Amino acid sequence: SNSNFLSTMSEICTPSAPFFGFMGVTASLVFANIGAAYGTAKSGVGLASMGVMNPHLVMKNIIPIIMAGVLGIYGLIVSVIIQGSITKPEAGVDANGAAIETLKYSLFSGFAHLSAGLCCGLSCLAAGMCIGIVGDAGVRAVGQTEKLFVIVVLILIFAEALGLYGLIVALILSTNTYICE
Repeated sequence: SNSNFLSTMSEICTPSAPFFGFMGVTASLVFANIGAAYGTAKSGVGLASMGVMNPHLVMKNIIPIIMAGVLGIYGLIVSVIIQGSITKPEAGVDANGAAIETLKYSLFSGFAHLSAGLCCGLSCLAAGMCIGIVGDAGVRAVGQTEKLFVIVVLILIFAEALGLYGLIVALILSTNTYICE
């Protein structure tokens, strides 16, 4: 029975566990930044096109570009939090005086941090795509009919909320840890 416990612990506390945590860091930042870049680029094209005919509306319609940029910040926040939770192996000495490395970061923590990164990153990617498409069409529409401004902003708020939901769930997931003793 004791050997089964030790076998299970060596499977939970494996040297590959930090890989999954670092992939969570990467997924959060990369996917969120892809969403932010797409949203900024697509909305920026629409803003520039609308600004040729109505330059006085450019500053009023910069909202989708700002909202897309915030998505990258969500990814950065989650990446920094996850990265701060990943612990490196500690050098130690066993009972015979031989040098060993003690692993503290578990697979459970690695998987939790990977899922947190994917949650935030992919939610921000989806939100960025939505903001880009709505922002592009929305600023062009507002350039023709200014009464549509409030409606476009409401749609953008709901699009941004998708990224915020991913951030919230990622923050909750990132607190799930198991420390190998």
